[in-house]
Amino acid sequence: MPTEPNEGLDRRDFMIASLAAVSATAAGASSANAQDATPPADGTASAAPHGTVFTGDAIQGKKVVSTLNVNDLEPGQKHLLYFQGVEMQTGQFWYVSVAVARGAKPGKRVVLVSGVHGDEMSSIHTVQSVMNGLDPAQMSGTVMAVTDVARPALENMQRRWPNFGRGNDLIDMNREWPGNENGITAPSRHAGLLFNRLLRPNADAAIDFHTGTTGFEVSAFNIAGMDVPEIKAMVDLYPVGQVFDNHVYPGVLHNAFVDAGIPAFCPEIGAARVLDLEMASLFVEGTMNVLKHYGILAGPMGRTGKDVGVFIGNSALPILATQGGLVELLVKLNDKIEAGQKVAVQRNSFGEVVAEYTSSVAGEVAGLRSDAMAEPGNPLAFILFHKSTPDGVETYPE
Repeated sequence: MPTEPNEGLDRRDFMIASLAAVSATAAGASSANAQDATPPADGTASAAPHGTVFTGDAIQGKKVVSTLNVNDLEPGQKHLLYFQGVEMQTGQFWYVSVAVARGAKPGKRVVLVSGVHGDEMSSIHTVQSVMNGLDPAQMSGTVMAVTDVARPALENMQRRWPNFGRGNDLIDMNREWPGNENGITAPSRHAGLLFNRLLRPNADAAIDFHTGTTGFEVSAFNIAGMDVPEIKAMVDLYPVGQVFDNHVYPGVLHNAFVDAGIPAFCPEIGAARVLDLEMASLFVEGTMNVLKHYGILAGPMGRTGKDVGVFIGNSALPILATQGGLVELLVKLNDKIEAGQKVAVQRNSFGEVVAEYTSSVAGEVAGLRSDAMAEPGNPLAFILFHKSTPDGVETYPE
């Protein structure tokens, strides 16, 4: 029902506020929140790590933790654990896979994350490949990998978390960070638990790996705030052809790390729902360079951005469909584009051209629609370009 002007909270808002208060009260008694210290009611927690809390459970022989401090783990070894995430309607939990390579010597801690979206396979493979290439006995410092953050989305190989707490809903978990342990939705609570009790306390630097979304593929590029020197130093070590120098959306994981004082950025690795082994290998090489940069690994650097002629843009032009129909793309990923250049045409069921699409800027193609059909509003292309006067934070249609 519509709310009358100046009426204040409507019934739905009142119910949400009441549920949040009840949730906060109940959180202290929940086994999911059994910790050395109770978190504040707003769902945040101290950046200092608590001691590791083992729940006493094991899944497929791997111990379960509800809080992790990697310094509690045996040096010189790899440790495979499950993290106890959000509790659902059944009273069961969503568990997250955690792999820790703790070096024989002390050093920096780098956190690698993937699986925040459930349709992003190449990002998961990239993190797995990095971890498989590590020998903790030869390391100084720690690398922690989390590869299946949004388990419900991964189970369906779809981008968003299917949430049923207040009716059917699909929630983009990469708009929920840093989360709230006492939040209204399961993804918000899950994000809060992971960020407060697993990710932030164990990170001196972090990388959150992604791909394009279902129906839209992207080139190999990094999203990063290059005005932060320590972030720029990491991003420059990747042999990929594009960098999107922009702080993009609030609520994304790498920005939550940055807001907490932890340098972080976001690699984008091709298309969703497939394994692009060739593209993933570029990000494995770059990530190994980052670990060498922090002194976690020894040895010479691999290829870097200097070796591939990186194109850096601070904005991206979305070209959106205005009609429904078949889409014929006239450009490829990484193509250089001139202002006024035609990038796509669209045809109806009779084969008649119903729309032609051009770029209003000069730049490089960073993303293209991979589904053969589109309806009005679907992105057909993203053109990475440089603005002389950036507008600040930008948001983009999906």
